[in-house]
Amino acid sequence: MSSSAIALIILAITIVLFATGKVPLSVTAVAAALAMGIFGIIPFSTVFAGFSNDVTMMVIGSMVLGEALFETGVAQKIGSTIIKMVGTREKIFIITVVVVTAVLSAFLSNTAVVAIMMPMIAATAASSRGAITKKNTFMAVGFAANVGGGMTLVGSTPNVVGQGLLNDAGLASMGFFDLTLGSIPRLLFMILFYATVGCALQNKVFDFEETFDEKLVEGNGKEEHYDKKKMILASVILVLTVAGFITGIWTVGAVAMIAALACVLTGCISIRQVFARLDWTTVWVLAGSLGFAAGISQSGAGQLIAEKVIGLMGNDISMMKIMLVFTILSVVLGNLMSSTATMALLGPIVISMCASLGFEAKPVFMAIIWSLNLAFLNPAATPPVTMTLQGGYRFLDYTKIGSILMIGCLVLTVVMYPILFHF
Repeated sequence: MSSSAIALIILAITIVLFATGKVPLSVTAVAAALAMGIFGIIPFSTVFAGFSNDVTMMVIGSMVLGEALFETGVAQKIGSTIIKMVGTREKIFIITVVVVTAVLSAFLSNTAVVAIMMPMIAATAASSRGAITKKNTFMAVGFAANVGGGMTLVGSTPNVVGQGLLNDAGLASMGFFDLTLGSIPRLLFMILFYATVGCALQNKVFDFEETFDEKLVEGNGKEEHYDKKKMILASVILVLTVAGFITGIWTVGAVAMIAALACVLTGCISIRQVFARLDWTTVWVLAGSLGFAAGISQSGAGQLIAEKVIGLMGNDISMMKIMLVFTILSVVLGNLMSSTATMALLGPIVISMCASLGFEAKPVFMAIIWSLNLAFLNPAATPPVTMTLQGGYRFLDYTKIGSILMIGCLVLTVVMYPILFHF
């Protein structure tokens, strides 16, 4: 049996396990990655590479920073300030958070934005004493980060990879804001969803208990009990971390880990608290999924899926037809494997096809990027959504809520093609 066939079998089993929830997500993700190594699809060095991946390091470092903001009282202060500004009406709060997250994700790493937003939301939820909940907000933040990441060239990694492929091929490349106009309707749809049926639907789907940090609840309104010096130190570290993300002085993983070390060395949080409070489920799901995605890509399974879909295009090929096919293909693969790997897989295929047919590749690349940033159905598919597992969600919770948002955004994306590209 070929390696691609084996990889597809592992993929199918993994999807079933993810969907049923019979096995913890973290165990499934790591087991899927290990299976890729055991069956010789990828070397074990690649299987475990996700545990040292820059994105994984960024997630861990940002979690430590978030916990330090909790420990010093900075997150609580920000949370109470947010409540004073927007009140405790959860619907308004969610819409505000969605807009802020999407806008920030257009200019920062969308994964970094989620890492920064989540501790603020948790503190706000604690300050509201149940009026605002993490379970109704965390997932919305992950989805908004994905949509925001598709707004500019720097919002998410596939955007940068796609631009690099176009440049290497000597083709017309994307401008910084070329992706923005096609993303605005998606953000507006997301706002409309949460302003109307979204919150009521989430209340039905998320039927599990909300968890609160009792320390945060008890400490609500009592910021004077926190060490002012540590509050200032944690705030400075947060500002410098954001600055590091923006300037790109180092990789996002390096910036986040330096921030985490600074939090420990300055006493903002102890190393014992770090190991006790980190959400290890998120870390294991992310690291395991990266190894699993590498197996899908390197085995040729992703290429096989792509070729089958492209083969269905027939002989009557138009620019709109190419964009529709790669849109659907990107959405499917983007919810199964790494969006970065999908971009690297599909990009060369697009360049070759467009060159032989006499079409411009840039619009197709933009369609792929928009589509890859709609990975809402599988929490293991993209880091911004993986991080929201801290809200206590089950796999199918993402599918039930994400499918509505994904379909709505996808329709709007396709509708915009003739308007944006004049065909």
